[in-house]
Amino acid sequence: MIESVCYLLLGMGAAFCAYRAMISNHLLPSTLYLACVSALASITLYMLGAQEVAVIELSVGAGLVTVLLVYAISVVGEDNLDPSSIIPKPLAFVLVSTIAILAASMVYPLLTSVNGAEQVPLAQVLWKERALDVWVQVALIFSGVMGVLGLLSEKEQKNRSHEEVIPSVELEKEVHV
Repeated sequence: MIESVCYLLLGMGAAFCAYRAMISNHLLPSTLYLACVSALASITLYMLGAQEVAVIELSVGAGLVTVLLVYAISVVGEDNLDPSSIIPKPLAFVLVSTIAILAASMVYPLLTSVNGAEQVPLAQVLWKERALDVWVQVALIFSGVMGVLGLLSEKEQKNRSHEEVIPSVELEKEVHV
């Protein structure tokens, strides 16, 4: 019973974050909500007994993809274009509801059979069974963060150098007049 409530809360949290990611007006909050969906999905996978898949989902989905999206947003910039939907909202609501009901009907039998599965501690899965994968993902995430910080510092330096050049040019004009 308690596990069913946990699955329900995780599913509702993932659905809420996915909804917020879709309706957000800015790309950065959408990216962070997407990372939350991935983290909640990885917790659900871990509880269902797919520890290795959960670790990969967490490191790639919530880690690497988030860093790459933030990097892309910082390079390209935000786009304020709000395209109109090609699917009417009532039809989209019916389709999403149907898919949710189908997914729940497929997952429910799995929930009753998971009770006998052996629970493996997350630390053991992360640092003993999948240690190489985790270290590679940590290195990729770290290099992505350093790249984003490098790009942001280059933009600040360009803005500062542009601001410094303009006053000196104006001073030269005043001296020659």
